[in-house]
Amino acid sequence: MAELQSVERALEALLKDVKAGDVERIECETAAGRVLAETVTARLDVPPADNSAMDGYALRHADAGQWLPISQRIAAGYAPEPLAPGTCVRIFTGGEIPPGADTVVMQERVETQDAQAHVPGDITLGDSVRCRGRDVRAGTPLLEAGTRLEAAALGHLAGQGITQVSVYRRPRVALLSTGDEIIEPGQSLAPGQIHNSNRPMLSRLLERFGAELVMREHVADDFATTQRLLREAAEQADVIVTTGGVSVGEEDHVKHALESLGQLDLWQLAMRPGKPLALGRIGQARLVGLPGNPVSCFVGAWVYLRPLMGALLGCPRMATLPRLWARAAFTTHTQARRHYMRVGLEFTTDGIVAHAFADQNSAVLSSCLEADALAVVPEHTTLDEGERVECLWLTD
Repeated sequence: MAELQSVERALEALLKDVKAGDVERIECETAAGRVLAETVTARLDVPPADNSAMDGYALRHADAGQWLPISQRIAAGYAPEPLAPGTCVRIFTGGEIPPGADTVVMQERVETQDAQAHVPGDITLGDSVRCRGRDVRAGTPLLEAGTRLEAAALGHLAGQGITQVSVYRRPRVALLSTGDEIIEPGQSLAPGQIHNSNRPMLSRLLERFGAELVMREHVADDFATTQRLLREAAEQADVIVTTGGVSVGEEDHVKHALESLGQLDLWQLAMRPGKPLALGRIGQARLVGLPGNPVSCFVGAWVYLRPLMGALLGCPRMATLPRLWARAAFTTHTQARRHYMRVGLEFTTDGIVAHAFADQNSAVLSSCLEADALAVVPEHTTLDEGERVECLWLTD
């Protein structure tokens, strides 16, 4: 019997010699979720000038504590005149601070009469003034290469007037589902058949991880068909993901077809769920053969496909899932395989509590439905309720 390999060994084999793909220039409007291929330098100071953080009155701090004529009214988007000595200005949130003013007082603290305002004396110099360049300084790095462009990053780019960015090409992925018993949703089930739950689940996860799905095929339990479709997938994809067909049964053809076309780097892991996992290559395409059980697919996608997509995208933050420690609200025991348990996280005043789904069987997909994290229980370990357990947070 082949020796079971560790998760670390599998990740090492999977990511060996992986490099980010080609670079393309795209519009920022279509760049959501993409990864920057080069550092973007700020063109502008943000804010571009000192401005008011609230509606109120701008003045020289030295003039506080007395009645002052209101010499101007400044709304956002208008260039002010210099502040006349011994006066104040009515200013609104975002309005540019006039030259000569250094402090803003909120309107609730100011008494007005006719065209004058009484400003209290107990104010702080510089209060409620947002200084030029407080957020961003022109000429400094705005976003580093490897940044995934989500909402705040896209806003940062827009604030600089940037409309195009250089990003890494999305990894092309072929998704092959094996098994004569697998029927697509919408088709009638015959005895012994089940609907294909893995394809939509993995499609969504791969898209979340930044992949472009270029092929989705069902593979019959036949060696020649498996070999042909693997060859076709290798011609158009960077990564081939298969589900099922990697165990030791007579109808499991993926492993043997892979060996006939390329190389098998690793097979059989010391993890639960997901022991029968095949890693290999066909030409330049990498193959990740996930087990057919849906929970094994779900866990395998987070543990293996996410870091692989991250490496191909040049995104270091995707190399590992965020890790946190929680107090176990369950008891379990492992033998020769590390267990990745589906847990919900409860954030309490006494810390984080991990609640394990009652049925951790690899065919029970409902255990993934509300899972916040994977609690990692090492091999040959007894974990008692109340003890600390490391959790991998399932987040992009």
